[in-house]
Amino acid sequence: MNMLTLSDVSKRFGRHSVIDHLSLNVPEGTIYGFIGKNGAGKTTTMKMILGLCAPDSGCIRVNGQPVAYGQNKTNQYIGYLPDVPEFYGYMKPAEYLNLCGEITGMDRNLRKRRIDELLPLVGLEHDTKKIQGFSRGMKQRLGIAQALLGEPMLLICDEPTSALDPIGRKEILDILRTVRGKTTVIFSTHILSDVERICDEIGVLHNGRLAVQKTMDELRQIHSGSGFEIEFYNTGDILKFSGLYPGGRMDSQTHLSFAGRSEKDMAAAMGLLLQNQIYAQRIEMCEPTLESLFMEVVGQ
Repeated sequence: MNMLTLSDVSKRFGRHSVIDHLSLNVPEGTIYGFIGKNGAGKTTTMKMILGLCAPDSGCIRVNGQPVAYGQNKTNQYIGYLPDVPEFYGYMKPAEYLNLCGEITGMDRNLRKRRIDELLPLVGLEHDTKKIQGFSRGMKQRLGIAQALLGEPMLLICDEPTSALDPIGRKEILDILRTVRGKTTVIFSTHILSDVERICDEIGVLHNGRLAVQKTMDELRQIHSGSGFEIEFYNTGDILKFSGLYPGGRMDSQTHLSFAGRSEKDMAAAMGLLLQNQIYAQRIEMCEPTLESLFMEVVGQ
């Protein structure tokens, strides 16, 4: 079952088309990486999913129910973490979460249980100081706790790891891994290595449309055989091998790469190395990175 479905959704601001007949599906229980260049329309799409912005055409469904602009019926299924969450700085974490639960009408006992579960999940169970003294990473973790307070079926995270140091990013990614399977996650980011680390499926938004929607495994299979590379001990060996096996690119005095070649081609190169007693430090297939796939999609 798809937790989120967008069908032929379009949105314009004046003469500028931001979203152009966008259709996508987010399967239940997955972490979905939603990526695109700055200005591609990711945030506008998320605002439409939340009912904060009206599409000009098309239909959006969350948990099978249509999203209506200005109404919050489907938002009962959604938790949302903006890129820069705001808090009441004079409160402590438990106090803030309790207030959020109270505002939404959550039962007092349930509020306490969820707060006791979530603060350890985000690593803030021992932080009793006021939120105004929190670091950016701590605020992001508290924002995730707030977004998960109502046990949402869909968690939308808009650039949750932006402006964080490597430790802060890892903490956020670890939390998102923990909720995988329990909550469907839309993870919007421009840090492609983070997508590779935790996402099950990705959608690439380009020119207002979904240019690619694949699982990470499917993407790697489609782009397998993207080439291989050989690291030599000295320049003499690389020049000798280049004469025997042309078509490579010298990236340095000892590094040779062959783009678009298959494993069979690499096996043939290994045979030539052996036959001619040319010794290599390393020879391996080049697994495509999400960055290279993304650059290919957007034509850069």
